[in-house]
Amino acid sequence: MEKLLSWYKKHGRKLPWRRTRDPYKILVSEVMLQQTQVPRVLLYYEKWLTQFPSWRSLAQATNAQVIRAWSGLGYNRRALMLRDVAKTVVGQGVPKSETDWQKLKGIGPYTAAALAVFSLRTRALPIDVNVRRVLGRVFFGKPYPTPKIDRLICENKRIVFGRAHQFYDVPQALFDLSTMICKKKPLCEICPLRTECKTAPRFLSGGVKTPKRSLKKSRERIRIGKKYPDRIYRGRILKLAAHIRGVGLRHVGSVVDPAYTPRDAAWMTAMIERLIADKLVVRRRGRLFVE
Repeated sequence: MEKLLSWYKKHGRKLPWRRTRDPYKILVSEVMLQQTQVPRVLLYYEKWLTQFPSWRSLAQATNAQVIRAWSGLGYNRRALMLRDVAKTVVGQGVPKSETDWQKLKGIGPYTAAALAVFSLRTRALPIDVNVRRVLGRVFFGKPYPTPKIDRLICENKRIVFGRAHQFYDVPQALFDLSTMICKKKPLCEICPLRTECKTAPRFLSGGVKTPKRSLKKSRERIRIGKKYPDRIYRGRILKLAAHIRGVGLRHVGSVVDPAYTPRDAAWMTAMIERLIADKLVVRRRGRLFVE
């Protein structure tokens, strides 16, 4: 991987979470980056750390404070999960291994591996769509690898990391190579790994057909006549309740949906009930609160 790391040194993205080994700051970045593009995360990352600079400060935050700070990133459960992890860390201490990280509720295999390699500096390999695509092409000759190949990749971590002294930069380099060069339609002619890649000759010769979709189409619920999936409207309801303490239920529909009509009442009520069931909001005397 020396060629990859040499390329990364010259062309890698200079991102703030790559300049730290602090597990808290790394976890914040990893959770924010889930289902969110890097440019958007950059708008929130430093602000979040200013408001919640440590495990303890986040652990002491209320639901409302956390949701207000997260507002705009979407998937608000991520923020509350992050706060709950902070509570656990404050009570039990910072995990010392990839396995220990994965024992925390909300921390999956990818995030645990990311914390292990970027903070603990162990040879853990976080596998996402970017890492899978590059390694599947380079080592296993798969133009469009699926998650089925992840086990094979894990079994060959020694080859992936090689003898690189800065092995902890390998995953970051893979992220950037996938983003900049090893895209859905790869730019093999300028790739630093083209001579080692088992798939490059096929791409360069035009022998690979690009699939229309690499991922399954989302099955998010969208109400007939509405512009966005339900999760967008639920997010708006939550944001409204977090910013206006005790917002009246009768006002919610028209505020979160400009096209709201009385016929949407049952739909709106169902979304509110789901937020209550998920313990994201509470209802008292006809008003919504985030506490």
